[in-house]
Amino acid sequence: MAKERRKDKPTDEDQGPQQGELVEKVVKIKRCAAVVKGGRRFSFAAMVVVGNGNGKVGWGYGKANEVPPAVEKAVKEGMRSMMDIALDGSTIPHTIKGRYGAAKVVLVPASPGTGVIAGAAVRAVCDAAGIRDILTKSFGSNNPVTLVKATIEALRRVRPQHEVERLRGVTLS
Repeated sequence: MAKERRKDKPTDEDQGPQQGELVEKVVKIKRCAAVVKGGRRFSFAAMVVVGNGNGKVGWGYGKANEVPPAVEKAVKEGMRSMMDIALDGSTIPHTIKGRYGAAKVVLVPASPGTGVIAGAAVRAVCDAAGIRDILTKSFGSNNPVTLVKATIEALRRVRPQHEVERLRGVTLS
């Protein structure tokens, strides 16, 4: 018989990552085959998104002969490539478009309670970054690797309101 959990008491899974913890989401694992004299030799490539769940996110790509070392390498690279993104509560301050190759992503801020409306690749980036309310739409390529790169490129260009006001020398309402 399955163990039941009561929903009225919050558990560790109900909350985001604790202080100092990193969220690691494996987006895609690719298998490559090299034909050699004895048959096929397989190698693996892993795409991982890493974030602290509070405005920092990065991605990594690792290759190895087995899956766990490939994921480990990708996580290390993702931690090195982490960057800060501007958040406005649980969403982003404004609508932004991102593009990488043939993949295009539109990110639209949403009101609290909306949730993350996104496909798997874009959702992984939003979850790792700590975005809990957002609407997204992807166009063009549906390759998870390019979608992750387009999403991170878009989030990199998001600016908070106070920074836009300072750069323009005006106050926005």
